Amino acid sequence: MASQEISERPKGEGLEGEGSVPSKNALKKAQKEKEKAEKAAKRKEQEQQERAKAEANDTAKELYGDLPNDLSSAGPSPSEMERLSSAEPDTLITLRARVHNARVQSAKLAFLALRQRTETIQAVVAEGGGQGISRQMVKWAGGINAESIVRVTGVIKHPKDPVHSTTLSNLEIHIERIYMVSEAAQQLPMQVKDAMRAPPEAGNQEEGQVDAEGAPIVTLNTRLNNRILDLRTPSNQAIFAINSGVCELFGRYMRKHGSIQIQTPKMLGTATEGGSGVFTVGYFDTKAYLAQSPQLHKQMCIAGDMKSVFEVGPVFRAENSNTHRHMTEFTGLDFEMEFESHYHEVLEFAEDLIVYMIKGLQKEYSKEIAIVQREYPTAGDFKLPEDGKALRMTFAQGVKVLNDAGIEQSEFEDLSTTNEKQLGKLIREKHGSDFYVLDKFPLAARPFYTMPCPENPKLSNSYDFFMRGEEIMSGAQRVHSVQLLAERMRSNDPPLNPNAEGFRDYVNAFRYGCPPHAGGGMGLNRITQFFLGLSNIRMATPFPRDPQRLRP
Repeated sequence: MASQEISERPKGEGLEGEGSVPSKNALKKAQKEKEKAEKAAKRKEQEQQERAKAEANDTAKELYGDLPNDLSSAGPSPSEMERLSSAEPDTLITLRARVHNARVQSAKLAFLALRQRTETIQAVVAEGGGQGISRQMVKWAGGINAESIVRVTGVIKHPKDPVHSTTLSNLEIHIERIYMVSEAAQQLPMQVKDAMRAPPEAGNQEEGQVDAEGAPIVTLNTRLNNRILDLRTPSNQAIFAINSGVCELFGRYMRKHGSIQIQTPKMLGTATEGGSGVFTVGYFDTKAYLAQSPQLHKQMCIAGDMKSVFEVGPVFRAENSNTHRHMTEFTGLDFEMEFESHYHEVLEFAEDLIVYMIKGLQKEYSKEIAIVQREYPTAGDFKLPEDGKALRMTFAQGVKVLNDAGIEQSEFEDLSTTNEKQLGKLIREKHGSDFYVLDKFPLAARPFYTMPCPENPKLSNSYDFFMRGEEIMSGAQRVHSVQLLAERMRSNDPPLNPNAEGFRDYVNAFRYGCPPHAGGGMGLNRITQFFLGLSNIRMATPFPRDPQRLRP
């Protein structure tokens, strides 16, 4: 029986463990694989020999490649690209910059575009010259991956024709040495040059689109997912320089007027401002809440005789708002100060503050504004009234402007986002200003610590500031009477208990005596967004946080 089973086994198939003879096809295949491997090994050996021979004959091998440990022979100390415009021709300079792009023109010539923040310049690598540049060096330089960081030493020259693709169009560097500082990956998730065009409007965020010239359209979502690359664009370098300028000008003005910078806590024992828009976090064996604003602690500082205080710090809002101007975390610019007789003293101070900041940006950051304007044309057209003063009107007057234009709006309801924008357009057309203030808001639209208007109990001593028809600041006179404060808290919707643990210290501040005061809170990112006319607040935030985003 066993012999019959064996005889019926197909030819060429042996039992496992038996020394079966390979078929002719298997032998041929093995022979081909062996010959293929031998050819590959021989080719690799020839390439190595040729490379070694080329390196041995490379007269410029010390002039390029990996950055030497000893930089004493690698040229003078690096310069800033923005200062090269005043450099004389034939000046020897060294730059550390990113390779924006690189290409080999011929065996003897390569071109690189070097980028340093907002500036770009053309660099030329040509065979020969006084340094004896080799073809190997030309090939190596022209093949550098985009976004790599290099250190180059060369001579400043004036090109025959302006290089329109670079910002320093009337200069170029004739490279004598070029070393790799940090090599970028060959494949990047997006190209910086493709992100140097404005992203599509909010309604057109489909990935993988190309423009009329066939260039990739990089959506805002792709940019934010690859923010490190996106931050490298000249426009983003300029946007965040302006962002920094807003903070600097705010602090400068406040200090100039005797204000003290404070730092209030961001973890609180209770959701002191009420509502659902608060984040809860674990705090050992209990809960804590992320501060929705520094409001209560600012007022406690005023009660502590600090007279005038300001803060630059994070603000957290657990609001599921996926709009062009809302985030769950943003940077707040807050201030609070005493006044003598009327809250308009503080209102006028705040108006002058914003005008000072806008004029300061226009004067001190004109270069950055021009850079942003290349991609976002509205960046340079922000308007203030001709007399340099803030345009102020009451809330009721603003409602009348809307009503006269056929837009429905009640005097006792807060403005919708749509009506805010409509009012901004109407005011710009009529008064030539992108900045204006509304005073005397309906009391029902303001928080419990807002002082009611003594002339009309339906109104309040409160104000909002607007840029390009969108709110950037909310402020008011605060209640400083403990009796009125307790009354306002109990009548709040929902009611608040002034004796609750979370409010006790705050209410006691007024029980111990507190001077009349007022203040406001601004969003840093909104100021930058609306000053430049950017379509989305995320473009004015390095690493935005919203209901859909917790990275990078």
